[in-house]
Amino acid sequence: MYSQAMRPRVALSAISSINTAACYSAPMSPSGRAVDTPSIQAAIPPTEVVPRVFIGDLAAAENAAMLAHLGITHVVSAMRGSVSLPTTAAPFTCLQIPLTDSPFAELAEHLPRATAFISDALQDPRARVLVHCVQGISRSASVVCAHLIKIYGWTPAQAVQYVKSKRPMAEPNAGFVAQLGEFAESLRAGAAGRGRR
Repeated sequence: MYSQAMRPRVALSAISSINTAACYSAPMSPSGRAVDTPSIQAAIPPTEVVPRVFIGDLAAAENAAMLAHLGITHVVSAMRGSVSLPTTAAPFTCLQIPLTDSPFAELAEHLPRATAFISDALQDPRARVLVHCVQGISRSASVVCAHLIKIYGWTPAQAVQYVKSKRPMAEPNAGFVAQLGEFAESLRAGAAGRGRR
């Protein structure tokens, strides 16, 4: 849990167990070199939303130079399909949540596991977490919003506003925003239940 002093400074006007997925290897040539590894300039750079938590796209997640440059140790893949994390970098601790970018996709059921994974990773002061989807716009932004809701007690509107202030292209779809509301309500209900004990 972050202390008050560690909270990001931002003006907000309107405002289980962890199952890690296998980290897939990049395609290799007969010589043992990675094939078509993108250069660091090829991906849209990930955005550090709060200290040591980044939002990025699939190209960034598969870019060895980018991951090394950012010092990424943990990866949350908020998408279906394989992710070819580079084997040239240090091994990563991975979690994959099989989400489609649809307002009807079941985001809420994955949020307790995803936010626990991020919080657990950040217990290590050397850890740096990349949360990515295909474009770094909706699914990954929604997972990071859930992390902010859990850690800071923000409303979904506050979390989305803050994420967009850091990564203007971020745009959780309407269904995901509604499910962030369900997640926030479940956290409040859990806290109220613990308070009555």
